[in-house]
Parts: sequence; structure tokens; C-alpha cells
Amino acid sequence: MIPVLIVLNAGSSSLKFQLFDIEGDVEPRLVWKGLYEGLGGAAHFIVRHAGGADLDEMSWTSGAEFGHEEALMHLISWLRQHQERRTLAAIGHRVVHGGQAFSAPVLVDDHVVQALEKLVPLAPLHQPHNLEPIRIVRRRLPGVPQVACFDTAFHQTQSDIASLFALPREMRERGVRRYGFHGLSYDYVSSVLKDYDPRLAEGRVIVAHLGNGASLCALKGGVSITTTMGFSALDGLPMGTRCGAVDAGVIFYMLREMKLTPEEAERVLYTKSGLLGVSGLSNDMRVLRSKATTDVDARRAIDLFVYRITREIGSLMAALGGVDGLVFTAGIGENDTATRAEVVGCLAWAGLALDEAANRTGGPRISSGSGPTAWVIPTNEELVIARQTRTVLNATRAKLAS
Repeated sequence: MIPVLIVLNAGSSSLKFQLFDIEGDVEPRLVWKGLYEGLGGAAHFIVRHAGGADLDEMSWTSGAEFGHEEALMHLISWLRQHQERRTLAAIGHRVVHGGQAFSAPVLVDDHVVQALEKLVPLAPLHQPHNLEPIRIVRRRLPGVPQVACFDTAFHQTQSDIASLFALPREMRERGVRRYGFHGLSYDYVSSVLKDYDPRLAEGRVIVAHLGNGASLCALKGGVSITTTMGFSALDGLPMGTRCGAVDAGVIFYMLREMKLTPEEAERVLYTKSGLLGVSGLSNDMRVLRSKATTDVDARRAIDLFVYRITREIGSLMAALGGVDGLVFTAGIGENDTATRAEVVGCLAWAGLALDEAANRTGGPRISSGSGPTAWVIPTNEELVIARQTRTVLNATRAKLAS
């Protein structure tokens, strides 16, 4: 039998999954990938081959009670019917917040679950959904090993100064510090950068993870030095529906003058701001680009997004003491030629020059000249989770065998 891993990424009403073969010592090999969406309502399931061809599809009516547990058990049943000499070895989970305690992936047990539950206040819109499939598997499939892989862990290499807020010491002792997120994405880019440019992989690189969630990370020799996200995934760049960095006084204004409850203020900052809030139209960059020539607010949202990216890149250059390369990744970074062109154009002062033809075709190198280079590198967070899950699984087996 061929051992396989399931990689899960759970949202509030969705469950993304990928299945990897982990036979031998070669890189985990993607077999199937799919998605459950509309959970809790009119749920929809689709699964595709690794190459993208549809394999199966199913829907449930809105009257059916079909949530994360039903989706996960349906997935296990579906995999058993299509296992083709495969056996489930473990399940790897994307978990947004690992706090200060978890600087590496970890085998899930009672202690780990309890520790991760205590971090819910640090990521209230992500952590509960990440933990839900873990609880379901522990209850329904108790013999299956599970590994938690953290978006914060990659940034544990940052210095004490880089992680500090200028707040009273007792707040830091309660966990109020800069953590950074999108670490699984940055881990992947760091691991493959040598395949694109070995010298650059050892140098000073800024990675722009630009999607519905967006952040920047400064790498030196492949190691995280600083990043734009801080205590929460709300900080840093404007995003699809999140505000990014905002003066804390705005929060007090919302509470005192606008009479919003903390929950209402949180909802505004997380779900009604960013590209959506500024444009009043959409959080989708494709929609905003299509309207930008006629809609002033759509253009304003794009301009703010690009301005904040380039301003923060300048900040990260200062932290690195210069820059040798810039990498675009994630949905907008990989697919929006206009955003890449505008960002690189705004960085001409730093020596970056755009190769327009290469940018139109997606690179991978999209710069010209002798200055810092610019690249487009597709991210693969699921593969990182598969790698980390297999590593933890092998280490656990070795420990038990010794």
C-alpha cells in the first residue's frame, strides 16, 4: 500500500484539501486536490486530479445540515472508494497561530490542542476554524496521526527587537508581540528560490505575498528578518477586506464616537475594509482593474494598495540594509501583471527595472538591468504542510522504534 497524507485548510464555511503520496524519500507528490464550500448551507464538493482535470463533483441542498464534520467524513469515505492501493498515514493541518510556544510543526495531542485553544483570542477569525477539523478527526478517527503546521513558525527567527511593540512589559508577557503570518508561503518561496537564482537565495530578498490576505517578508539567506503583519493577520498592508495597519486611535473613535461594540468594530476592520472598503465595490482585484478607468473609487483602492506595498518595501529594505531581489507570489502577485508593473515602477529609485514582455508572460524573472531582480514564483503552502507532516511523522516513528 502507498502511504498518503491529507492536507487540510479549513475556513468558516469551506474546507480545502489535497492528497499527497509520500512513498519513499522523494518530494511528496500531489494526487488530488479539492474543496468543500458553502458548508452550513448549500454545500458543494469538487475534486480534481493534480493536473487540474475534474474528477468528481457533488452538491447538497441548503436544507441539509452539512458542516465541517459531514464534509470531512464524506471526504474520508470518498477517498476510501478511490484509494487505489493507498492508505492514510496522517493528516496535516494549516493552523494560523502557533504563538510563542510552537516554532515548528508538532504532532497533535491533548496538550497541543489545549495550547492552541488558548491562542484563539490572538486570531479569533482564523484559529477556531483551523482547530475544528482537528477536533473532528480526534473524535471520529482517533487512530490517525495529525500534525499542526503554523503560519507563525517561520518568523520565529526574527530578533527580539523586531518582534517588540513599545508597550508595557506585562503586555508582552501576556503574548502581545509581533508574530507575523503567511509563514507557510514564505517557507515555500525560501525553499525553492535557489532553483531560480542560487546567489539570490543567499542574499537579501523581499517576498510580496499578495492575495486576499497580503503581507511582505524580508529574508536574509532564506531566513525571516521582519514582516509587515504583526500581532494579528489584520496588520500591515491593506488586503481584500482587512484594513492593514491603522492608527489605534481609530479604534477608540469607533468605540466612543461611533458607539460600535468591540465585535462590530472588529467586523468592520476584518470584513468591510481594505480594497472592498475603499472602493465600495469589491475585494477582488480583477473586478477593480476592470472598473478602474471609469470608477474613481476603484482606482483609489488600487493606488492605495500599490502605495502601501511600495512604502512598506522601503521599510523592509531598511531592515535588510538593502535589497537584492523582490519576489511576487499568491493570487494577485502571481496573476496581476498591472500590480506587479506598478510596484516595480514605483521602485525605480532602488534600481529595479521592469522587463515588460517577461512581466506579461509571468516571468519567472520580470526585471531587466543590473539592479535588484524581480521574480514571479507561485507559492505552494500545501506542499510545505505535506513536507512538514511527513517529517514529523517520520521523527515520531523513529522515536518509537528506538
